[in-house]
Amino acid sequence: MSSPDIRKILDNSEELDKLREDQQKVLLDINKMHRKLQSTPEVVEKPGDNSLSCLKNLYTKAKELSENEVTISNQLLGQLDALIPSGPPGQQRRRMEGSEQKKKRMKADSDILRMTPSVRNNLDALASLKGEQVAARVTQEDADKDEWFIVKVTHFDRETREFEVLDEEPGDDEEGGGQRKYKLPMSHIIRFPKRNDPSSAQDFPTGTHVLAVYPSTTALYKATVVQARKRRTDDYILEFDDDEEDGSLPQRSVPFHRVVALPEGHRQ
Repeated sequence: MSSPDIRKILDNSEELDKLREDQQKVLLDINKMHRKLQSTPEVVEKPGDNSLSCLKNLYTKAKELSENEVTISNQLLGQLDALIPSGPPGQQRRRMEGSEQKKKRMKADSDILRMTPSVRNNLDALASLKGEQVAARVTQEDADKDEWFIVKVTHFDRETREFEVLDEEPGDDEEGGGQRKYKLPMSHIIRFPKRNDPSSAQDFPTGTHVLAVYPSTTALYKATVVQARKRRTDDYILEFDDDEEDGSLPQRSVPFHRVVALPEGHRQ
């Protein structure tokens, strides 16, 4: 093991420490901006206010720092792997002959070690969804398309990155008629805006295609915004696809906290 090799590892370690210090500073600035917007959301409507632009710049900076951290971490792992003795052939074979479960556990541990602070924070946020209602995409075994409906999060598995959810109000035609449980990947879950925080809802202009809860149901369908929110607490006026009555699409009022962005590749 040469001194230059050790020097490179120490240099990368120092760089990693600096990146994490910079990330912490940016995170503090982001939290300050969040508190400002939560306490005075109307500030963004004032002429000349640049709060949202500043917040976007902060998130862009956080993303760059996280990507740099991943790069430096991977360099360190490569440098350490090159310096660690591989051991006698017999030992190496025994390591390679480990169980599949052990391999999965090692991979999960490795993923956690290389996880950036922003990713860890995101997982914490996902875990905090327990008990909340979210929009879930479920592929029914007897259907050729996905269905979206409201479910309750009961657990988030950090290792598999899967949600365990409960359909509390299955349709009358559901087999058994009782509550149904599903395990779904993160990509099949959309968080609703907070009912008591209108600023958490995305603004959708007139003509935007969205995914929304159909009135008096727990199902979500594709719809078009025909009247946007004038105030943050206003409902959206929507026209749902395939909702034709007497040759025209009726306009339906849907609360802002039950309207989300239409996912890419929506097949419903």
